Amino acid sequence: MPWKETCQMDERTQFIARVLADEDAMTALCREYGISRKTGYKWLGRYRREGAAGLRDRLHAPLRHGQAHDVAVVQAVLGLRERWPHWGPKKLRVKLGELHPERPVPVASTIGDWLRREGMVGRSRRRRRCPAYTQPFAAVSAANDVWCTDFKGWFRTADGRRCDPFTLTDTHSRYLLRCQAVARTDVEHVWPVLDAAFREFGLPWRLRSDNGPPFASAGVGGLSRLSVLVVKAGVEPERIAPGKPQQNGRHERMHLTLLNDAATPPAKSLREQLDRLRAFQRVYNEERPHQALGNATPAEHYQTSPRRWDGVLREPDYPVDHEVRRVRSNGETKWRGKLVYLNCALAGEPVGLAEGEDGAWRVSYGPVALGVIAHGGDRLRKPKPAGCGLVDNAARCPQGPQLRQQQHQA
Repeated sequence: MPWKETCQMDERTQFIARVLADEDAMTALCREYGISRKTGYKWLGRYRREGAAGLRDRLHAPLRHGQAHDVAVVQAVLGLRERWPHWGPKKLRVKLGELHPERPVPVASTIGDWLRREGMVGRSRRRRRCPAYTQPFAAVSAANDVWCTDFKGWFRTADGRRCDPFTLTDTHSRYLLRCQAVARTDVEHVWPVLDAAFREFGLPWRLRSDNGPPFASAGVGGLSRLSVLVVKAGVEPERIAPGKPQQNGRHERMHLTLLNDAATPPAKSLREQLDRLRAFQRVYNEERPHQALGNATPAEHYQTSPRRWDGVLREPDYPVDHEVRRVRSNGETKWRGKLVYLNCALAGEPVGLAEGEDGAWRVSYGPVALGVIAHGGDRLRKPKPAGCGLVDNAARCPQGPQLRQQQHQA
Protein backbone atom coordinates (compact mmCIF):
# COMPACT_ATOMS: atom_id res chain seq x y z
CA MET A 1 0.00 0.00 0.00
CA PRO A 2 1.61 3.29 -1.11
CA TRP A 3 1.28 5.23 2.14
CA LYS A 4 4.02 7.79 2.67
CA GLU A 5 7.25 6.62 4.31
CA THR A 6 6.10 7.32 7.86
CA CYS A 7 4.31 5.19 10.42
CA GLN A 8 1.35 3.54 8.66
CA MET A 9 -0.89 3.92 11.70
CA ASP A 10 -0.16 7.69 11.83
CA GLU A 11 -0.91 8.06 8.13
CA ARG A 12 -4.17 6.16 8.41
CA THR A 13 -5.21 8.11 11.53
CA GLN A 14 -4.54 11.43 9.78
CA PHE A 15 -6.42 10.23 6.71
CA ILE A 16 -9.50 9.25 8.75
CA ALA A 17 -9.39 12.54 10.72
CA ARG A 18 -9.40 14.59 7.52
CA VAL A 19 -12.20 12.49 6.03
CA LEU A 20 -14.34 12.96 9.14
CA ALA A 21 -13.58 16.73 9.16
CA ASP A 22 -14.75 17.00 5.54
CA GLU A 23 -11.61 18.89 4.61
CA ASP A 24 -11.59 17.57 1.06
CA ALA A 25 -13.53 15.16 -1.05
CA MET A 26 -12.72 11.46 -0.73
CA THR A 27 -11.29 11.38 -4.23
CA ALA A 28 -8.86 14.23 -3.58
CA LEU A 29 -7.72 12.79 -0.24
CA CYS A 30 -7.11 9.36 -1.71
CA ARG A 31 -5.07 10.92 -4.51
CA GLU A 32 -3.02 12.88 -1.98
CA TYR A 33 -2.26 9.77 0.14
CA GLY A 34 -1.60 7.60 -2.93
CA ILE A 35 -4.36 5.04 -2.35
CA SER A 36 -7.47 4.03 -4.26
CA ARG A 37 -10.98 5.19 -3.33
CA LYS A 38 -11.83 1.52 -2.52
CA THR A 39 -9.00 1.37 0.01
CA GLY A 40 -10.04 4.71 1.49
CA TYR A 41 -13.61 3.56 2.06
CA LYS A 42 -12.31 0.23 3.48
CA TRP A 43 -10.33 1.98 6.23
CA LEU A 44 -13.20 4.37 6.93
CA GLY A 45 -15.59 1.47 7.37
CA ARG A 46 -13.20 -0.37 9.71
CA TYR A 47 -12.75 2.75 11.82
CA ARG A 48 -16.49 3.25 12.20
CA ARG A 49 -16.98 -0.43 13.25
CA GLU A 50 -13.92 -0.98 15.43
CA GLY A 51 -12.45 2.41 16.19
CA ALA A 52 -8.69 2.93 16.11
CA ALA A 53 -8.07 -0.83 16.42
CA GLY A 54 -9.60 -1.31 12.99
CA LEU A 55 -6.70 0.59 11.40
CA ARG A 56 -4.12 -2.10 12.31
CA ASP A 57 -2.87 -4.62 9.73
CA ARG A 58 -4.57 -8.01 9.69
CA LEU A 59 -3.36 -11.49 8.70
CA HIS A 60 -4.27 -12.44 5.15
CA ALA A 61 -4.54 -16.15 5.91
CA PRO A 62 -8.07 -17.56 5.66
CA LEU A 63 -9.86 -18.17 8.93
CA ARG A 64 -10.48 -21.81 7.89
CA HIS A 65 -8.52 -23.78 5.33
CA GLY A 66 -10.64 -25.44 2.70
CA GLN A 67 -8.78 -28.77 3.09
CA ALA A 68 -8.15 -28.66 6.84
CA HIS A 69 -8.54 -32.02 8.58
CA ASP A 70 -10.74 -32.65 11.54
CA VAL A 71 -9.01 -32.52 14.91
CA ALA A 72 -10.21 -36.08 15.55
CA VAL A 73 -8.19 -37.30 12.54
CA VAL A 74 -5.06 -35.61 13.82
CA GLN A 75 -5.54 -37.09 17.27
CA ALA A 76 -6.11 -40.54 15.79
CA VAL A 77 -2.83 -40.35 13.86
CA LEU A 78 -0.93 -39.17 16.92
CA GLY A 79 -2.46 -42.00 18.93
CA LEU A 80 -1.29 -44.55 16.37
CA ARG A 81 2.19 -43.07 16.49
CA GLU A 82 2.27 -43.46 20.27
CA ARG A 83 1.18 -47.08 19.90
CA TRP A 84 3.79 -47.82 17.20
CA PRO A 85 6.54 -45.25 17.82
CA HIS A 86 8.79 -46.53 15.03
CA TRP A 87 6.22 -46.54 12.21
CA GLY A 88 6.53 -43.90 9.53
CA PRO A 89 3.79 -41.82 7.84
CA LYS A 90 3.09 -44.41 5.12
CA LYS A 91 2.39 -47.23 7.55
CA LEU A 92 0.39 -44.97 9.85
CA ARG A 93 -1.72 -43.89 6.88
CA VAL A 94 -2.55 -47.50 6.01
CA LYS A 95 -3.41 -48.38 9.60
CA LEU A 96 -5.57 -45.24 9.95
CA GLY A 97 -7.63 -46.33 6.96
CA GLU A 98 -8.06 -49.82 8.44
CA LEU A 99 -9.07 -48.73 11.94
CA HIS A 100 -11.09 -45.63 11.00
CA PRO A 101 -12.67 -46.19 7.57
CA GLU A 102 -15.32 -43.55 8.28
CA ARG A 103 -12.73 -40.75 8.45
CA PRO A 104 -10.87 -39.08 5.58
CA VAL A 105 -7.32 -40.38 5.19
CA PRO A 106 -4.66 -37.67 4.69
CA VAL A 107 -1.65 -38.14 2.47
CA ALA A 108 1.61 -39.40 3.99
CA SER A 109 3.32 -35.99 3.71
CA THR A 110 0.57 -34.38 5.80
CA ILE A 111 0.94 -37.03 8.47
CA GLY A 112 4.68 -36.39 8.45
CA ASP A 113 4.05 -32.67 9.02
CA TRP A 114 1.82 -33.46 11.99
CA LEU A 115 4.46 -35.71 13.52
CA ARG A 116 7.18 -33.07 13.10
CA ARG A 117 4.94 -30.38 14.52
CA GLU A 118 4.36 -32.48 17.65
CA GLY A 119 8.07 -33.31 17.96
CA MET A 120 7.51 -37.03 17.36
CA VAL A 121 9.98 -37.24 14.47
CA GLY A 122 12.93 -35.21 13.28
CA ARG A 123 14.01 -34.27 9.82
CA SER A 124 16.35 -36.94 8.47
CA ARG A 125 19.25 -35.98 6.27
CA ARG A 126 18.93 -37.26 2.73
CA ARG A 127 21.45 -40.03 2.16
CA ARG A 128 23.20 -40.87 -1.06
CA ARG A 129 22.17 -44.34 -2.17
CA CYS A 130 23.61 -46.64 -4.79
CA PRO A 131 21.51 -47.19 -7.94
CA ALA A 132 18.92 -49.93 -7.67
CA TYR A 133 19.79 -53.33 -9.14
CA THR A 134 17.94 -53.61 -12.43
CA GLN A 135 17.82 -57.41 -12.81
CA PRO A 136 14.63 -59.13 -11.61
CA PHE A 137 14.74 -61.28 -8.48
CA ALA A 138 12.61 -63.97 -10.08
CA ALA A 139 13.86 -67.01 -8.17
CA VAL A 140 11.52 -66.28 -5.26
CA SER A 141 8.05 -66.43 -6.76
CA ALA A 142 5.96 -68.10 -4.07
CA ALA A 143 5.86 -68.77 -0.37
CA ASN A 144 8.36 -71.38 0.87
CA ASP A 145 10.63 -71.08 -2.15
CA VAL A 146 13.37 -69.77 0.12
CA TRP A 147 13.56 -69.35 3.86
CA CYS A 148 16.21 -67.06 5.35
CA THR A 149 17.84 -67.60 8.71
CA ASP A 150 20.37 -65.76 10.85
CA PHE A 151 21.12 -64.50 14.33
CA LYS A 152 20.14 -60.95 15.17
CA GLY A 153 23.35 -60.39 17.12
CA TRP A 154 23.52 -60.85 20.84
CA PHE A 155 23.05 -58.13 23.44
CA ARG A 156 22.62 -57.99 27.19
CA THR A 157 19.45 -57.09 29.03
CA ALA A 158 19.51 -54.60 31.89
CA ASP A 159 20.12 -57.40 34.44
CA GLY A 160 23.23 -58.56 32.55
CA ARG A 161 21.72 -61.65 30.88
CA ARG A 162 22.80 -62.46 27.35
CA CYS A 163 20.06 -62.58 24.68
CA ASP A 164 20.82 -64.12 21.27
CA PRO A 165 17.71 -63.97 19.02
CA PHE A 166 17.47 -66.58 16.26
CA THR A 167 15.22 -65.56 13.37
CA LEU A 168 13.67 -67.38 10.42
CA THR A 169 11.65 -65.70 7.64
CA ASP A 170 9.93 -66.63 4.40
CA THR A 171 11.56 -64.58 1.66
CA HIS A 172 8.49 -64.20 -0.56
CA SER A 173 5.93 -63.08 2.04
CA ARG A 174 8.38 -61.68 4.64
CA TYR A 175 6.53 -63.81 7.20
CA LEU A 176 8.52 -64.11 10.42
CA LEU A 177 8.41 -67.85 11.12
CA ARG A 178 10.60 -67.85 14.21
CA CYS A 179 11.92 -65.11 16.50
CA GLN A 180 13.23 -66.58 19.73
CA ALA A 181 16.34 -66.46 21.86
CA VAL A 182 18.59 -69.51 22.04
CA ALA A 183 20.92 -70.39 24.86
CA ARG A 184 23.83 -71.09 22.49
CA THR A 185 24.41 -70.61 18.77
CA ASP A 186 25.26 -74.23 17.99
CA VAL A 187 23.57 -77.09 16.19
CA GLU A 188 22.20 -78.59 19.41
CA HIS A 189 20.15 -75.45 20.08
CA VAL A 190 19.36 -74.29 16.52
CA TRP A 191 18.23 -77.58 15.00
CA PRO A 192 15.28 -78.04 17.43
CA VAL A 193 14.01 -74.60 16.39
CA LEU A 194 14.27 -75.50 12.70
CA ASP A 195 12.68 -78.89 13.32
CA ALA A 196 9.71 -77.24 15.06
CA ALA A 197 9.33 -74.75 12.19
CA PHE A 198 9.40 -77.58 9.62
CA ARG A 199 6.70 -79.45 11.53
CA GLU A 200 4.49 -76.36 11.80
CA PHE A 201 4.90 -74.78 8.35
CA GLY A 202 6.21 -77.60 6.12
CA LEU A 203 9.46 -77.71 4.16
CA PRO A 204 10.88 -74.93 1.99
CA TRP A 205 12.88 -75.64 -1.13
CA ARG A 206 15.95 -73.83 0.14
CA LEU A 207 17.31 -72.45 3.39
CA ARG A 208 19.49 -69.35 2.93
CA SER A 209 22.10 -68.33 5.49
CA ASP A 210 25.45 -66.64 5.80
CA ASN A 211 28.76 -68.50 6.02
CA GLY A 212 29.10 -68.53 9.79
CA PRO A 213 28.54 -71.37 12.23
CA PRO A 214 26.42 -73.36 12.77
CA PHE A 215 24.98 -72.88 9.27
CA ALA A 216 28.23 -73.51 7.36
CA SER A 217 31.84 -74.48 7.83
CA ALA A 218 35.17 -74.19 6.04
CA GLY A 219 34.95 -77.82 4.91
CA VAL A 220 34.16 -78.99 1.39
CA GLY A 221 30.75 -77.90 0.18
CA GLY A 222 30.59 -75.54 3.15
CA LEU A 223 28.72 -78.28 4.97
CA SER A 224 28.31 -78.22 8.73
CA ARG A 225 26.53 -80.65 11.00
CA LEU A 226 23.45 -78.43 10.82
CA SER A 227 23.43 -78.20 7.02
CA VAL A 228 23.77 -81.99 6.80
CA LEU A 229 20.61 -82.30 8.89
CA VAL A 230 18.91 -79.77 6.62
CA VAL A 231 19.78 -81.84 3.54
CA LYS A 232 18.50 -85.02 5.22
CA ALA A 233 15.23 -83.20 5.96
CA GLY A 234 14.76 -82.55 2.23
CA VAL A 235 15.88 -78.91 2.06
CA GLU A 236 18.82 -77.57 0.07
CA PRO A 237 21.13 -75.25 2.00
CA GLU A 238 22.00 -71.99 0.25
CA ARG A 239 24.74 -69.61 1.37
CA ILE A 240 25.23 -65.99 0.42
CA ALA A 241 28.62 -64.87 -0.86
CA PRO A 242 31.08 -63.89 1.89
CA GLY A 243 30.79 -60.21 2.77
CA LYS A 244 27.55 -59.79 0.77
CA PRO A 245 24.77 -59.27 3.33
CA GLN A 246 22.70 -57.52 0.64
CA GLN A 247 22.03 -60.98 -0.83
CA ASN A 248 20.02 -61.59 2.31
CA GLY A 249 18.73 -58.02 2.37
CA ARG A 250 15.09 -58.70 3.22
CA HIS A 251 16.09 -60.62 6.32
CA GLU A 252 18.63 -58.00 7.37
CA ARG A 253 15.99 -55.26 7.00
CA MET A 254 13.74 -57.21 9.33
CA HIS A 255 16.57 -57.26 11.87
CA LEU A 256 16.70 -53.46 11.81
CA THR A 257 12.98 -53.29 12.58
CA LEU A 258 13.42 -55.84 15.37
CA LEU A 259 16.25 -53.76 16.85
CA ASN A 260 14.18 -50.57 16.85
CA ASP A 261 10.92 -52.08 18.08
CA ALA A 262 12.00 -54.75 20.55
CA ALA A 263 15.60 -54.18 21.66
CA THR A 264 16.18 -50.41 21.90
CA PRO A 265 16.67 -50.16 24.79
CA PRO A 266 16.94 -53.79 25.97
CA ALA A 267 14.40 -55.04 28.47
CA LYS A 268 14.99 -55.10 32.21
CA SER A 269 15.21 -58.89 32.33
CA LEU A 270 15.58 -61.81 29.95
CA ARG A 271 12.02 -62.95 30.62
CA GLU A 272 10.68 -59.52 29.69
CA GLN A 273 12.88 -59.52 26.57
CA LEU A 274 11.43 -62.86 25.48
CA ASP A 275 7.93 -61.40 25.86
CA ARG A 276 9.01 -58.48 23.68
CA LEU A 277 10.25 -60.83 20.95
CA ARG A 278 6.95 -62.74 20.92
CA ALA A 279 4.97 -59.51 20.76
CA PHE A 280 7.18 -58.20 17.96
CA GLN A 281 6.64 -61.38 15.93
CA ARG A 282 2.86 -61.03 16.21
CA VAL A 283 2.83 -57.33 15.29
CA TYR A 284 5.30 -57.82 12.43
CA ASN A 285 3.25 -60.63 10.90
CA GLU A 286 -0.31 -59.48 11.56
CA GLU A 287 -0.43 -55.71 12.08
CA ARG A 288 2.53 -53.93 10.50
CA PRO A 289 1.85 -52.95 6.84
CA HIS A 290 4.66 -53.85 4.44
CA GLN A 291 5.18 -51.47 1.54
CA ALA A 292 6.71 -54.17 -0.71
CA LEU A 293 3.52 -56.22 -0.23
CA GLY A 294 1.21 -53.40 -1.30
CA ASN A 295 0.82 -52.29 2.35
CA ALA A 296 -0.55 -55.71 3.28
CA THR A 297 0.75 -57.75 6.18
CA PRO A 298 2.98 -60.84 5.79
CA ALA A 299 0.23 -63.00 7.28
CA GLU A 300 -2.03 -62.10 4.34
CA HIS A 301 0.53 -63.46 1.84
CA TYR A 302 1.96 -66.50 3.58
CA GLN A 303 0.61 -70.02 3.31
CA THR A 304 2.09 -73.23 4.65
CA SER A 305 4.14 -75.48 2.40
CA PRO A 306 2.50 -78.51 0.76
CA ARG A 307 5.73 -80.43 1.45
CA ARG A 308 4.94 -81.70 4.93
CA TRP A 309 7.67 -82.81 7.33
CA ASP A 310 7.26 -86.08 9.23
CA GLY A 311 10.35 -85.62 11.35
CA VAL A 312 12.31 -88.45 9.70
CA LEU A 313 15.86 -87.68 8.54
CA ARG A 314 16.53 -89.53 5.28
CA GLU A 315 19.81 -90.07 3.49
CA PRO A 316 19.91 -88.55 0.00
CA ASP A 317 19.23 -90.76 -2.99
CA TYR A 318 21.59 -90.95 -5.98
CA PRO A 319 21.00 -91.90 -9.62
CA VAL A 320 21.98 -95.36 -10.78
CA ASP A 321 25.08 -94.07 -12.60
CA HIS A 322 26.59 -92.86 -9.29
CA GLU A 323 29.04 -94.76 -7.16
CA VAL A 324 28.08 -94.48 -3.51
CA ARG A 325 30.66 -94.44 -0.73
CA ARG A 326 30.23 -94.07 3.03
CA VAL A 327 32.28 -91.41 4.86
CA ARG A 328 34.30 -92.66 7.81
CA SER A 329 34.24 -91.13 11.29
CA ASN A 330 37.41 -89.14 10.55
CA GLY A 331 35.88 -87.53 7.44
CA GLU A 332 37.67 -89.78 4.92
CA THR A 333 36.32 -92.14 2.31
CA LYS A 334 38.07 -94.87 0.39
CA TRP A 335 38.17 -94.57 -3.38
CA ARG A 336 40.08 -96.87 -5.72
CA GLY A 337 42.29 -98.08 -2.88
CA LYS A 338 43.14 -94.58 -1.62
CA LEU A 339 41.80 -92.54 1.27
CA VAL A 340 40.34 -89.17 0.31
CA TYR A 341 39.48 -86.64 2.99
CA LEU A 342 36.09 -84.96 2.59
CA ASN A 343 34.52 -83.40 5.68
CA CYS A 344 34.10 -84.51 9.29
CA ALA A 345 30.53 -83.19 9.21
CA LEU A 346 29.75 -86.03 6.76
CA ALA A 347 30.84 -88.80 9.11
CA GLY A 348 28.63 -91.82 8.49
CA GLU A 349 26.89 -90.25 5.49
CA PRO A 350 26.79 -91.60 1.91
CA VAL A 351 28.32 -89.51 -0.87
CA GLY A 352 27.82 -90.01 -4.60
CA LEU A 353 30.53 -90.06 -7.25
CA ALA A 354 29.76 -89.57 -10.94
CA GLU A 355 32.36 -89.92 -13.70
CA GLY A 356 32.66 -87.00 -16.08
CA GLU A 357 33.70 -86.94 -19.73
CA ASP A 358 37.24 -85.97 -18.73
CA GLY A 359 37.62 -89.08 -16.57
CA ALA A 360 37.44 -87.18 -13.28
CA TRP A 361 34.92 -88.13 -10.63
CA ARG A 362 32.57 -85.48 -9.26
CA VAL A 363 31.65 -85.95 -5.62
CA SER A 364 28.39 -84.69 -4.13
CA TYR A 365 26.28 -85.04 -1.05
CA GLY A 366 22.73 -84.95 -2.23
CA PRO A 367 22.25 -81.62 -4.05
CA VAL A 368 25.53 -80.15 -2.70
CA ALA A 369 28.63 -80.44 -4.93
CA LEU A 370 31.72 -81.29 -2.87
CA GLY A 371 34.55 -81.40 -5.40
CA VAL A 372 36.34 -83.44 -8.04
CA ILE A 373 38.72 -86.40 -7.76
CA ALA A 374 41.08 -86.50 -10.71
CA HIS A 375 41.90 -89.82 -12.38
CA GLY A 376 44.16 -91.77 -10.03
CA GLY A 377 44.20 -88.96 -7.47
CA ASP A 378 43.86 -89.15 -3.71
CA ARG A 379 42.82 -85.55 -3.12
CA LEU A 380 39.53 -83.74 -3.55
CA ARG A 381 39.71 -80.57 -5.62
CA LYS A 382 37.16 -77.84 -5.04
CA PRO A 383 34.53 -77.53 -7.77
CA LYS A 384 34.59 -74.45 -9.96
CA PRO A 385 32.21 -71.81 -8.59
CA ALA A 386 29.06 -71.32 -10.62
CA GLY A 387 28.86 -67.63 -11.51
CA CYS A 388 25.22 -67.25 -10.59
CA GLY A 389 25.48 -63.66 -9.37
CA LEU A 390 22.77 -62.73 -6.91
CA VAL A 391 21.25 -65.84 -5.42
CA ASP A 392 17.73 -64.45 -5.90
CA ASN A 393 18.20 -64.28 -9.67
CA ALA A 394 16.75 -67.41 -11.27
CA ALA A 395 17.99 -66.47 -14.75
CA ARG A 396 21.60 -66.51 -13.54
CA CYS A 397 21.25 -69.30 -11.02
CA PRO A 398 19.49 -72.14 -12.89
CA GLN A 399 19.30 -74.25 -9.73
CA GLY A 400 16.86 -71.80 -8.15
CA PRO A 401 13.51 -72.77 -6.65
CA GLN A 402 11.56 -72.22 -9.86
CA LEU A 403 13.47 -74.91 -11.73
CA ARG A 404 13.24 -77.25 -8.76
CA GLN A 405 9.49 -76.78 -8.64
CA GLN A 406 9.23 -77.51 -12.37
CA GLN A 407 11.29 -80.68 -11.96
CA HIS A 408 9.21 -81.70 -8.97
CA GLN A 409 5.96 -81.16 -10.89
CA ALA A 410 7.29 -83.04 -13.90
